[in-house]
Amino acid sequence: MHIFFEGQVIWSQIDANQHMRHSAYADFAAQARVNMLEKCGLSALKLFELKIGPVLFREELFYLREVALNEYIKVTCEIVKSRADASRWTIRHEIYRSDGVKAAVIVAEGAWIDTVKRKLVALPEEMSALFLTLPRSIDFVEEAAKLKV
Repeated sequence: MHIFFEGQVIWSQIDANQHMRHSAYADFAAQARVNMLEKCGLSALKLFELKIGPVLFREELFYLREVALNEYIKVTCEIVKSRADASRWTIRHEIYRSDGVKAAVIVAEGAWIDTVKRKLVALPEEMSALFLTLPRSIDFVEEAAKLKV
């Protein structure tokens, strides 16, 4: 299990039904992704300097069990799909309660964007090599890099 975030659910993350609100799940997944990228050497600062950032095309959440106020959670991340050049990717996150019960699964599909030109780009080769060292799921699929015509 590759844990990239651990923390407590706080009051502002609770909805009217007294459990964690829907957008808090996405927030925790996003922080876990940032932590995962940082750990492999793709720091937010380095990406900012290169004027490259991650962009999501789709984020899908599967709610399995409730998470309550003051609960401590753990968030795992692993790559489930990536192009060979790391230009497009899919990351699966799983949120676990402190009792070990899986509470949610979040699947995010994304790519990299040039933050100035506002166009999709590939990472520089040395950074894409770092991305490809991230934990992979048992069902990982590598797609061929898109050919430039």
